[in-house]
Amino acid sequence: MPDAGCRLTPRGPLKGLRVIDLSTVYAGPFAATMLGDLGAEVLKVELPEKGDSLRKLPPFKGDVPLWWKVTNRNKRGITLDLRRTEGRALLGRLLPDFDVLVENFRPGTLDRWGITKRWLHEINPKLTILRVTGFGQTGPYSHRPGFARVFEAMTGFTNLCGEADGPPLHLGFPIADAIAGLFGAVGVLAALYERNDNERNSRDVAKGEEIDCSLMESMFRIMEFLPIEYDQLGAVRQRSGSFSQYAAPGNIYKTRDEKWASIAASTQSIYERLCLALDRMDLIADKRFQTNPERVANRQALDAIIRDEIAKHTLQGLGKKLDEHEVGFSPIYDIADIFADPHFAARKALVDVPDDQLGTVRMQNVAPVFTNSPGAVRHAGPSLGQHNDEVLRALGLCPDEIASLRESGVI
Repeated sequence: MPDAGCRLTPRGPLKGLRVIDLSTVYAGPFAATMLGDLGAEVLKVELPEKGDSLRKLPPFKGDVPLWWKVTNRNKRGITLDLRRTEGRALLGRLLPDFDVLVENFRPGTLDRWGITKRWLHEINPKLTILRVTGFGQTGPYSHRPGFARVFEAMTGFTNLCGEADGPPLHLGFPIADAIAGLFGAVGVLAALYERNDNERNSRDVAKGEEIDCSLMESMFRIMEFLPIEYDQLGAVRQRSGSFSQYAAPGNIYKTRDEKWASIAASTQSIYERLCLALDRMDLIADKRFQTNPERVANRQALDAIIRDEIAKHTLQGLGKKLDEHEVGFSPIYDIADIFADPHFAARKALVDVPDDQLGTVRMQNVAPVFTNSPGAVRHAGPSLGQHNDEVLRALGLCPDEIASLRESGVI
């Protein structure tokens, strides 16, 4: 493993890209972190004293916020009160050196502080601006507050989660934030590609794009066929517990030793190999189960048979049989299982990361993996204002000026 000093140097396909992250909590910061993982240099800006609200969310080790350490990894951190004239002026001095700005305030908030699109592009015409919001920059709901669960519920996702005869269920994790962050990062990369392409084909300076990325639309996009299914068939898809709605058998099954396994026979060949692995070749010829549409129509009956067969095996024995017959399955892992799994280890999916408060911490490695120019997790999320002096000195401020800004609450 490289030493900590080596890992502080950005490397990866986005090396040289510079991002200033004004956003808070999860979706916006996650977008910026995705860029940082792939080599971009990211500067995180927080309000003095208060900081990002993510610092207040569990889990904690003592008073150190652990979620923060992952979501804001690979970033330097400064404090700056953008609501004040002095803070806005310092932001203006920073901007010429950056390619991308990420923000997730409610629409119009930055404008009220004088940080308008026009002001930003007067300082840096090439600046790409990613705006991450709940409902988007326009529309009747644009000024409503919103969190991940709002958009998981609003886009039909939550309605699909839960047992058929039970209430809708939320996940215990804000998946809509992560999804929007991914869409935001993709949007930035597309905008930069277009900007660079325009520069190659024109003598004019390419104008930086403004990207309107909403949690609502990002989450709705991954619902994939629900809109066309309703449009063309009038069907309103509902909950089905752990049953696969598209292929049968597909469910979570309990083994003889009280463990859980997820199995999905999503193609005809896999279904037949599953029957062979369970020594139930008769199920292949059963007229109720000969094709996937027939199996889905009769999934309750088929699932009862599969459930009884799996209950005869231990998890280890079941896994051996299914592996031998090339049937995809997985035990239901918790995080301790993941830490112990040899494939995660072989793939280096967990990585040791230096942190200024905790020493060395372990977290997810960079995804996806690049062969020629891999990204890296260089350091965990910074402490509040950790790089104030370093960044402001680079702007030409003397120690007395920095001390005065700190005393007045600008940083």
